Amino acid sequence: MEIQWYPGHMAKAKRLLQSQLSKVDLVIELCDARLPLSSRNPALNELVRHKRRILLLCKADLAENGKTQEWLAYFKSRGVEAMAYDATPGKTKQAKAFIASAAQAVVERGERRGMNKTVRAMVIGVPNVGKSTFINRLYGGSVTETGDRPGVTKSNRWVKVTPYLEVLDTPGMLWSKLNDQRAATRLAYIGTIRDAVYNQEELCVSLLEDLMTLRPAETMQRYKIKNADAKGYELLEEVCRGRGFLMRGGVLDMDRACSVVLDEFRAGKVGKLTLETAPKEEKSHAPETV
Repeated sequence: MEIQWYPGHMAKAKRLLQSQLSKVDLVIELCDARLPLSSRNPALNELVRHKRRILLLCKADLAENGKTQEWLAYFKSRGVEAMAYDATPGKTKQAKAFIASAAQAVVERGERRGMNKTVRAMVIGVPNVGKSTFINRLYGGSVTETGDRPGVTKSNRWVKVTPYLEVLDTPGMLWSKLNDQRAATRLAYIGTIRDAVYNQEELCVSLLEDLMTLRPAETMQRYKIKNADAKGYELLEEVCRGRGFLMRGGVLDMDRACSVVLDEFRAGKVGKLTLETAPKEEKSHAPETV
């Protein structure tokens, strides 16, 4: 299965982002804690390399705690200031403190000039990583449109979070070409890529095989899979029978099975799961941020 998705609005999003960079003091990058590497767009890294930047590993409540800590240590070794984040009041308070700390130098420069500096921060990331939800949490209400699908945010929008902090919500941006198909498949698992651009049955089979490798007991129990050795489409058939996804005449309802498996994975119902392991670094790296 090959996945490619680069809608025209993403090219426009890139141009909009570039046009706004000169106006921001800080870049807040969001990635998915279940895919801390694949859910970071290297093109964004290049675009904002001259800006002060922090990284939030979002949806950390759906990822494995131990692996998240390993990823935080990995990013620290590369000079990236990062924190784990989920949409709870306590974590939102921590995120505000994290942003304030990163923007302290900007605030102090303003104070030396006798100004109460309003920090302007740009929020970036791949589609459906949680940018609009994050901004709503910072704001304390629904100020940006959200959805559990990619492409909800179509344009840049400034939001005044506090008297001295404004954040810019930007559309999610993918690579122009997804060369790493394994990474593309995992991005499709978490809903970064629209369901309409790939074969849903193939994606679901791939996800089930991954779940049977990473969480065999939990997966078999949740989907009532009897054959632990089932592979490929056999797994999808097991799910249909186990969960009773049958149509008239006992025909297996593959579409319903695929929809349920993908939705439940994205909601974390199979359990906390991190699909990528942090690389083991022996040597320190130059910082990614400036």
